[in-house]
Amino acid sequence: MDLLESYRRSLADFIDRVERVSPRQWSARTPCSDWDVRTLVNHVVGEARWSVPLLAGRTIAEVGDRFDGDQLGDEPIAAARDAASQAEIAAFHPGTLERTVHLSAGDVPASEYLHQLLAEHLVHGWDLTVAIGDDSRLDTDAVRECARWFTAHVGDYQSAGLTHPGVDPPADADDQDRLIAAFGRDPRWTPAG
Repeated sequence: MDLLESYRRSLADFIDRVERVSPRQWSARTPCSDWDVRTLVNHVVGEARWSVPLLAGRTIAEVGDRFDGDQLGDEPIAAARDAASQAEIAAFHPGTLERTVHLSAGDVPASEYLHQLLAEHLVHGWDLTVAIGDDSRLDTDAVRECARWFTAHVGDYQSAGLTHPGVDPPADADDQDRLIAAFGRDPRWTPAG
């Protein structure tokens, strides 16, 4: 599966998970110890909002602070759907993969940035579903694409403090459990744990 299709599927899968959040679950704790469900979803929606101008070649300075703060408003599911729709359009715009994206850490190829977004959707999608007690299975092909990419970047992410140190996955870990563990999460995490 190519990167764009993996990205599309991870984005759609994340939105499917957001749509399953019940009104009482927005304040549930997540594997991200400082974030509840709403904060986690707001983070991913903010990343989706940022992706539109960044994939169009704008700089962080040009975008400014327009995506700071609450991106969910009174209708978080609708806000998440809208952000995902706009992000998908931006990613699939002709020529996007040939562009350079201007991130705070420096300029990167659009393919690198899309891999980062793929990881955001997968890992935070897992965070979301285990927090609300839903099915935490991720798209197998997208997991493989993300794991292939992340293997070369795990040290950079950990040294920059973007992820916690990896945890040892269970002995019977599958590709998904190994990916989740590489991002510093215990694949056996539960809200009660």
